[in-house]
Amino acid sequence: MATPPLDAIERDQLCDLFLELGPDAPTLCEGWSTLDLAAHLVVRERDPRGGLVILGGERFAGLEAKLMGRAKEKGLDALVARLRSGPPLLWKVPGVRTALNLNEWFVHHEDVRRANGQGPRDGLDRLDATLWQSLGTMGRFMVRGTDGTGVTIEAPGFGTKTVRKPKGDAAQVTVVGTPEEIVLYLNGRRDAAQVELQGDEAALTALAQARLGV
Repeated sequence: MATPPLDAIERDQLCDLFLELGPDAPTLCEGWSTLDLAAHLVVRERDPRGGLVILGGERFAGLEAKLMGRAKEKGLDALVARLRSGPPLLWKVPGVRTALNLNEWFVHHEDVRRANGQGPRDGLDRLDATLWQSLGTMGRFMVRGTDGTGVTIEAPGFGTKTVRKPKGDAAQVTVVGTPEEIVLYLNGRRDAAQVELQGDEAALTALAQARLGV
């Protein structure tokens, strides 16, 4: 029997957790409950305007609220059923699937887990290896807001990657942890991610103030 894609595993486990916790449980997404997060995921995959909402920032905050409001009216059970049906056909293309889905589903799974008292998971070697590989490209995008500060990531057993070179006289900061924890940190989950930050005070301050994530 073929091993399911990693994003499908994260999807199924998050759907289970949604139903276990109910619609009003907290998440790491500020101001969002589990119902809000489920609605966001459905809009992202199923509404052609989802891309504007995700990438457009505050300019499309009103549209985001409108689309998520309509989705939430369906209720958590219906939203989870829609999510369990899997991503749109185009998003299942090998390569494209991992790039579009794994980061999203892993991070949001942890958004719910960690906001509800669950810590890092053990024994996810395949997930760690895939996340580390994806950080070679995704990492550059996640740290684009560091305003010149260089960023290196280091995962024991995996190696080191420079995801942003410093500009001019700017300093360098290193984020050390497992691939899972680094992904969480670079997606802006600073307080939840279990990482070690190495660098001078100026670099650490710049990273703390930077907008991270997609």
